[in-house]
Amino acid sequence: QLTPSSFLRIGQLSNVDLNEDIHELETEVPRQRPNEIPHNEKLLSLKYESLDYDSSENQLFLEEERRINHAAFRTVEIKRWVICAMIGILTGLVACFIDIVVENLAGLKYRVVKDNIDKFTAKGGLSFSLLLWATLNASVVMVGSVIVAFIEPVAAGSGIPQIKCYLNGVKIPHVVRLKTLVIKVCGVILSVVGGLAVGKEGPMIHSGSVIAAGISQGRSTSLKRDFKIFEYFRRDTEKRDFVSAGAAAGVSAAFGAPVGGVLFSLEEGASFWNQFLTWRIFFASMISTFTLNSVLSVYHGNAWDLSSPGLINFGRFDNEKMGYTIQEIPIFIFMGVVGGILGALFNALNYWLTMFRIRYIHRPCLQVVEAMLVAAVTATVGFVMIYCSRDCQPIQGSSVAYPLQLFCADGEYNSMATAFFNTPEKSVVNLFHDPPGSYNPMTLGMFTLMYFFLACWTYGLTVSAGVFIPSLLIGAAWGRLFGISLSYLTKGSIWADPGKYALMGAAAQLGGIVRMTLSLTVIMMEATGNVTYGFPIMLVLMTAKIVGDYFVEGLYDMHIQLQSVPFLHWEAPVTSHSLTAREVMSTPVTCLRRIERVGTVVDILSDTSSNHNGFPVVESNPDTTQVAGLRGLILRSQLIVLLKHKVFVERANLNLVQRRLKLKDFRDAYPRFPPIQSIHVSQDERECMIDLSEFMNPSPYTVPQEASLPRVFKLFRALGLRHLVVVDNRNEVVGMVTRKDLARYRLGKEGLEELSLAQT
Repeated sequence: QLTPSSFLRIGQLSNVDLNEDIHELETEVPRQRPNEIPHNEKLLSLKYESLDYDSSENQLFLEEERRINHAAFRTVEIKRWVICAMIGILTGLVACFIDIVVENLAGLKYRVVKDNIDKFTAKGGLSFSLLLWATLNASVVMVGSVIVAFIEPVAAGSGIPQIKCYLNGVKIPHVVRLKTLVIKVCGVILSVVGGLAVGKEGPMIHSGSVIAAGISQGRSTSLKRDFKIFEYFRRDTEKRDFVSAGAAAGVSAAFGAPVGGVLFSLEEGASFWNQFLTWRIFFASMISTFTLNSVLSVYHGNAWDLSSPGLINFGRFDNEKMGYTIQEIPIFIFMGVVGGILGALFNALNYWLTMFRIRYIHRPCLQVVEAMLVAAVTATVGFVMIYCSRDCQPIQGSSVAYPLQLFCADGEYNSMATAFFNTPEKSVVNLFHDPPGSYNPMTLGMFTLMYFFLACWTYGLTVSAGVFIPSLLIGAAWGRLFGISLSYLTKGSIWADPGKYALMGAAAQLGGIVRMTLSLTVIMMEATGNVTYGFPIMLVLMTAKIVGDYFVEGLYDMHIQLQSVPFLHWEAPVTSHSLTAREVMSTPVTCLRRIERVGTVVDILSDTSSNHNGFPVVESNPDTTQVAGLRGLILRSQLIVLLKHKVFVERANLNLVQRRLKLKDFRDAYPRFPPIQSIHVSQDERECMIDLSEFMNPSPYTVPQEASLPRVFKLFRALGLRHLVVVDNRNEVVGMVTRKDLARYRLGKEGLEELSLAQT
């Protein structure tokens, strides 16, 4: 049996030993049923493919582009705007649906439990109420966890790391499927109603992206329906642009922050940018906020008053009583430091927890059990805290949805209950806006401590849930505590209004956990509807990011790394100038001749050990005088379509081919090209020849083998490439650079380190 210490050892060994150690593990493990999956963060997984963000300019493509006249291009542009409008409308509607269902179900649950508690407070036996609350929570969360664990595991978590990877160019299986969207929406509703320490804001970003990917393709692979519209957009480049619009629409539906959505898409997602795209994304975000706003206003019964722009509304902060003075700025910066340290602590704890989960809790049934356990524990902690709290506040003049009386006098309610006995969004707003004196410092301190650990334990469970709102809630609680202690120290001066400090604490905590700066500043400004706080919020977030980055990465980057995804950052590692393309590239390269035997092509594609996706095409008759130089590049997916349609030279000579292949045939096969095993090629057909000239990309990007790593990286990352051919001075192919070769190098604690590649 493997001991945990051996795993710690692996993490610290140098790379050479690392490989040997892992081979030892592989030989040891199969003897018994693996209770423990060896996992090491110093690996890059080979199971992730890249997306083709670079369009193949072969003859078919050029012919089609030449045929399209100016009017047709204008139609395409109009279609893009229509798609963006549809993305906005649908994302807004999904957000409305989530919001309304959560409100009704959670309201029902809290009413049942409240009646029960009131009944048993009078006649004793409150343990029944606790049992009822815990059972309700656990059963709701069980349903939410079962659908995620058994039907679509990609829908777990907030989905932001997955969308980040997708926009970076990594193909995460099933991430933008209709099935994922359905499971995501149901899962979010169930986990919020189940009282977990989660928010419904993060998943909105994923939902928006799925909606965008679905609409822009004009068909659904899950439903096997093709609506025959928007066929021009069936390629990775176009789909990516729409997905970034969908992510922005999701943010703006969640927070009522259209500009924040555009900036989020720019800061966290996109690896590429242009002005037209920005304008379209902003359009989608605005439409999404407006849709949500109108539908919710009609639902709340004031149809003409557009008063709820986002799923979370922080309420208005008035300038008169909420201004800030110059001497408070150092205090805000100090809060930023605290937020950065707490955020780093949160991430470090979550890192160890996730490592534990990857190793031991990898079976779906165990994951469901863990989710139910967390739900029951959350209810129990909440109940015990409310039961032990003696913090009573008068009911009149307060806006509490479910006032629990418990042991307070008549006409009073328990103020700990406003924090625990509510959906997290409502609790945040209460902490921002309740008048000074609504909370006892002891209550706030205990609440922060408990909720911090609960939220940390909950993130990474197999339920769909976001981390935004819990972070805001933790921050708002300690921020308010900070504000109260300041007014104690300054003998109740007017400027120490606790609500203002709650807002800064919330910003500091969220910035310390997810490390977003630009978009988060704008989101907080738009959600509070107050520009005056722009500067302090910016200072707080910058401080939190600087302090947090000193200790550990942001939560999303950390989860991307734990999944061993080959993620490319903006820049190559700083110290990597000494490496050249020759040292980075993969060799040997499988090349195809321009006119190749079908049998050879089939064998190369069927070879599971290499599993390449791009093949350089070289000159077909290498006699002694002529160099077998690079002529083009062809993709696995294109070869499969050619074999499927049997485009062979001999058949063309005999006029057996009905028509020339068009780009449409390639687009219809996208995005799930059939595997090579499903294509039948007879013995006679294996002897035929296949001419790749008009299907290959005749102008692939190449680099000389002396190019330095940062240069190769810049080219690869900026153009969104999938294959970069390395040639020598005679234009012969010597190697190929793919995403894995570049993502292997990253800065560790001691300088540049190289990760190993693993099949899992």
